[in-house]
Amino acid sequence: MRLPQQTYKRARIEIIPMIDTVFFLLVFFMIASLAMTAQTGFPVNLPRAASGVRESRASVTITLTSNHQLYVDKQPVTLGTLGPLLKSKLEENPRAYVVINADKRVRHGEVIAVMDEAKKYAAHMAIATEAIAEGVR
Repeated sequence: MRLPQQTYKRARIEIIPMIDTVFFLLVFFMIASLAMTAQTGFPVNLPRAASGVRESRASVTITLTSNHQLYVDKQPVTLGTLGPLLKSKLEENPRAYVVINADKRVRHGEVIAVMDEAKKYAAHMAIATEAIAEGVR
């Protein structure tokens, strides 16, 4: 009786599943890193300024949207309740900046009213702007 010879197949390394896994990890870490950034204000169309400086210290963000709504760190407020809420947030962190994040279509008087209310409680205040690209004015 003759037995068939066993033939051994050579092992192959498949590259396509490895590429899929690497891209999956890349996408996962990109999305995870976006979630780690501190975004305390709503997205608005900021005015442009050439002299802007990025501040890394902790901040309280006051957002004025183009439809005249007011938020403190994504929490809706009115101009009347802005002061007490701002006072409590600044008591937690006295060195924090207050950043005014106003849409460029918001009237100047509304921004001044918010700044006036914030100045009662905040020693440091800044206005958020968008950087101007080189050669564009």
